Amino acid sequence: MSSSMRLDAPRLPGSGPRPAEFDPWLLWPAVALLLIGLVMVYSASIAVADSSRFTGNRPDFFLIRQAVFLAIGGVAALMAFQVPVRTWQAWSMWLFLGGIVLLVLVLIPGIGSVVNNSRRWINLGPVNIQPSELVKLFTVLYAASYIVRRLPEMGSFRRAFVPMALVILLVGALLVAEPDYGAFVVIVLIAFGMLFLGGINGKLFFSLGLVAIIGFATLIRFNELRWGRFIAFLDPFNNDPLGKGYQLTHSLIAFGRGEWFGVGLGGSVEKLFYLPEAHTDFLLAVIGEELGLIGVATVIALF
Repeated sequence: MSSSMRLDAPRLPGSGPRPAEFDPWLLWPAVALLLIGLVMVYSASIAVADSSRFTGNRPDFFLIRQAVFLAIGGVAALMAFQVPVRTWQAWSMWLFLGGIVLLVLVLIPGIGSVVNNSRRWINLGPVNIQPSELVKLFTVLYAASYIVRRLPEMGSFRRAFVPMALVILLVGALLVAEPDYGAFVVIVLIAFGMLFLGGINGKLFFSLGLVAIIGFATLIRFNELRWGRFIAFLDPFNNDPLGKGYQLTHSLIAFGRGEWFGVGLGGSVEKLFYLPEAHTDFLLAVIGEELGLIGVATVIALF
């Protein structure tokens, strides 16, 4: 292979800045996950797409839509890859603030769309944007920039932890208002994890982690809907299996049917209107049914 094709080709002195390089250990697993996802979205959505007026009764509707999204995402990823890290650092705070603005907008009637009693999406015609997903990315950028700026003070509770905690609590309040507890948990884990890697005091980290766990447990226990879902999660077959535990019971049935090697691609029964949201929220259950434990383990390993 010629030196121009190598990812790690040496640069001669005075030949200009070194071009950005792909990390193959990061790139190819991501490509594999995208391709697996494309195939499985098609497999899991055929029945829904074929019987819906929204899709024009086209069985390949979600396949085409997912492929378009992948193409757009690929172009966006290539563009983002060309942006220097220092530029991302400089823009991290503004992106994070933009994410907070989106979280506010989604709560405004007429802007945010209500689905299943949650106001989490902003409808932009053919595309629905979920601001919490963007905020997860912006949290990574902001936390990284914050740690770099506060690196000499990372051992200080007041100077290192408190400012970040206040910002995350603001984001958390907006997410709880939607409500989207899952996104709140993920963002807290992102922020805490990056602070830990950035050198925050270990005892402080674990103490505050315990406080966070108690806080989340309190939010769940004193919210009737959330507590009911939690109880159903622990034992969906005996706790409202036709209500709050319905999706979980059918997802577990799908995993059970798949056993080690699955029933074969396209052979899922649960996706035939038994398992709600099979092609979105519960896609892994369809993977488990059609590709078995081996398929699920492969997906997890690629992550």
